[in-house]
Amino acid sequence: MRECRCRCNGIPYLRNDQSASISARLDGNGPRICGFLSLIAQVCLLAAASSFKLLPFVHNFGEPPIRRPNRAPPAATKDGPRTNDDIRNAQIQLIDQNGTNHGTVETMVAIKMAMEAGMDLVEISPNNNPPVCKIMDYGKYKYSAQKKAAEARKKQKVVEIKEIKLRPMIDDHDYDVKMRAMQRFFEEGDKVKITLRYRGREMAHQEIGTKLLDKIKSDVAAVAKVEQDAKFEGRQVVMVLAPR
Repeated sequence: MRECRCRCNGIPYLRNDQSASISARLDGNGPRICGFLSLIAQVCLLAAASSFKLLPFVHNFGEPPIRRPNRAPPAATKDGPRTNDDIRNAQIQLIDQNGTNHGTVETMVAIKMAMEAGMDLVEISPNNNPPVCKIMDYGKYKYSAQKKAAEARKKQKVVEIKEIKLRPMIDDHDYDVKMRAMQRFFEEGDKVKITLRYRGREMAHQEIGTKLLDKIKSDVAAVAKVEQDAKFEGRQVVMVLAPR
């Protein structure tokens, strides 16, 4: 029996004369063959079902997937002190809007007093037992705190280190210019790093540089102090002065 593979996308089938001759031969065995085929189909289905149950689910790397817990996002923390219903203590030490200390009071009673005064109950000392709370206008309190913080940032001075470079054989005019610059830096609250560099045969006369640094120390003694004494770094000497 030859198979025909035309017009069927590669699936074999029988021609009409072949199918007729086979059906004539299997006339008496039709029911038996159908029962046998149905039995094979049932066995195949059972094997596929059992194999599907036994095989665990795996991802592309051949390992079982990791089950990640469903974690809720963290609760947002409130900036500033607790107020009104955020105060969880049953009792508090109450100070009213006039500064009078009422001693230990029930929290709900203190909140009611604040509402009657048209203000808020603000926790000002949470570490005390019981915590200290005050009746006040929380909006004004927060505004004044922000204003104080802004003023403190303005007054805050960032100390910088200014560098002055010198040579051992510096002349008097250049020395005076350097000293005026140092004086200005000290008045502004900055530190001064003095770098004295030797070149060539100047290394053989280090005592000249030492005398120059001693002179600088004596000239600025009234407005500055030595934070780091002179020390060699290669072919240069470094000394740091800080304002008094």
